[in-house]
Amino acid sequence: MRKRFFIRLLVLLLGYASQAQMGVMSTADSLYGHGNFTKAIYVYKTLEDQDLVADKIAKSYLAIGNYDAALNYYKQRVEAHPDDALSIYEYAKLLSRTKHYEASIAQFNTLMNIDFRNPNYHYEMGLALDRMDDSTAIDRFIAAYKLDDTHQKAIFKIGKYYLKKRKHEIANQYIDKGLESYANNLELISLKAQNYYYHYDYKNAQIWFEKLLEMGESSEFIHEKLSMVYAEFSEFEKAIEQRKLALKFNPLDATALFVIGTYYEKLEDFATAESYIQQSLKLKDVPLDFEYQKLGFVLNRQNKFKEAIKAFQTSIKEDPENVASEFYLLITKDKYYADYDAKVKLYEDFLKKHQDAMFSEFAKKRLKELKDERFMKE
Repeated sequence: MRKRFFIRLLVLLLGYASQAQMGVMSTADSLYGHGNFTKAIYVYKTLEDQDLVADKIAKSYLAIGNYDAALNYYKQRVEAHPDDALSIYEYAKLLSRTKHYEASIAQFNTLMNIDFRNPNYHYEMGLALDRMDDSTAIDRFIAAYKLDDTHQKAIFKIGKYYLKKRKHEIANQYIDKGLESYANNLELISLKAQNYYYHYDYKNAQIWFEKLLEMGESSEFIHEKLSMVYAEFSEFEKAIEQRKLALKFNPLDATALFVIGTYYEKLEDFATAESYIQQSLKLKDVPLDFEYQKLGFVLNRQNKFKEAIKAFQTSIKEDPENVASEFYLLITKDKYYADYDAKVKLYEDFLKKHQDAMFSEFAKKRLKELKDERFMKE
């Protein structure tokens, strides 16, 4: 009787413990479902079987952007449940996202062994290979397409690949196939417009760039290319309108201002053309004396005095009033030249030109040192 009592008591206690664990799990799941990920992690970690909830902890860490912790828990889950394809898939994607490409590819190979006919495994593996600049990435994208010819992301990658290879007809075939199943895919429509543009088929390029505008798209690239298309057909008013829209994304684009000026010239609006071209020239005519001066400093620090002299000379050409660059040129020549007479002459010439400059006291002091050194040497 006593033995039966203890057995019943043990079963009862185990039941209570199991119910308690289920309650904790339910609480953690509720916190996760409502976006309270940090508290969900805390509650999940109180459960005894951590392998059971490692994937949920990983997802919670992923949600708050702690990728290292998410990777650790995905790894724990995968090691404990090597047949859990979903966890392996999420783990592989996160490895790729965090630039652990080779480890990611290894996990995708594991997934291929589980289900080779899953197109997403091929596509995601292709992304990892693409990020490594591995030329075999296209093979994975094509494999994904063959398994699912409506796979929009794979189609985009394939179309882009053939566009870069200048194989415009092949690119168009894939793009059209993608648009059959998703006619409003902005990425494919943009790719189609570019494909026609770079194939010099401006008539069709215009149709597809205009379609992007109709769908509410607006970017410097779209407006710039559409402007150039209109100009090809001598529709200069439309070309100006589009180039001005492109200019809003980059108001200091000297090239865009100049091109708009040339379009106004075509319309014989010479005053406006002059205005835009003048603006363009002002932006292009920015003195780079400080930049060359900085280059001279860097070269001096490396004892590349000959190159530094050229940099300071260029700085002075950019701005003849830059006394600082003249002085730095002077002391660089002082280091580079061995001839005392030549050095003395340089300092004398500098002081004649800049008697009251902020560098004149140093120049006077150095001139005296050079004369003394020359006297002692003689």
